[in-house]
Amino acid sequence: MKRLLIIAFIFTMTLGFAVKTYSQQILDTPPRNGVYDKKSTVERNPLPYPYIREADVMWTKRIWRVIDLREKMNQPFYYPETPQNDWRSLVTIIMDALKEGSITAYDASTPTDEFLVPLTYQEIMSRLERIDTVQYTRPYPPYDLYDTIIKKSFYPSDVKRIRIKEDWIFDKQRSQLDVRIIGICPVRDSYTEKGEFRGYDPLFWIYYPEARPIFAKCDVFNRFNSAERKSYDVVFQKRIFSSYIYKEDNVYDRKITEYSTGIDALLESERIKNKIFDFEENLWSY
Repeated sequence: MKRLLIIAFIFTMTLGFAVKTYSQQILDTPPRNGVYDKKSTVERNPLPYPYIREADVMWTKRIWRVIDLREKMNQPFYYPETPQNDWRSLVTIIMDALKEGSITAYDASTPTDEFLVPLTYQEIMSRLERIDTVQYTRPYPPYDLYDTIIKKSFYPSDVKRIRIKEDWIFDKQRSQLDVRIIGICPVRDSYTEKGEFRGYDPLFWIYYPEARPIFAKCDVFNRFNSAERKSYDVVFQKRIFSSYIYKEDNVYDRKITEYSTGIDALLESERIKNKIFDFEENLWSY
């Protein structure tokens, strides 16, 4: 009888400890924000590129584009300004990956757009966030000058443009004109202390093939069906964005804006785009 009482006591204590542990786990786990667990996004991987031999490349051209995030078609790249429900903007995803060390950033201030000088996350933030000392005049006599410290913080919403560098290749083995994105560069507007616009400030370059595994696990908002959201990698591969060309490889290594302005620059951008597709069309005879 004594042994039965000891066994019952041990069983009661064990059951109570298990219930307490399970209850604590429930309290520590946040409630599901939805009806089901989204496992496909976490397990998603980018599709590998078809292999291309150098001997099969009969024509290639390098193109630089600008994706303006203010355009309606490109707004899913810009929003949300505040991450929510596993939904982040493109620049937020890039900055989070740089902070984690998942991808490498390269200096965009070099004369060329090559991946030459790697940057750490601390070096990037030291460039993006800085403390300036500005002199102001007091509004009352004797109207002397005084120094004011202004801290300039960086927010992903400050980036309104994205530059991409890509190669157009015609593979004679597959008889296909293919495009491969090489790099992505966030760009923010630069202003003077008086608030006057003075140009564009490229922040850094990232190597796109290195970032593909991260982009493949991040969804882009779908205006028509939230259950069928595509990843950023799919959006880039299927070219679901609006852009314009600002440079092609040329003997002078110059941008379109260096020899055309205004509407002429846009027409030159369209001319370069049409020239690429005309090249493919002219290869075939019917």
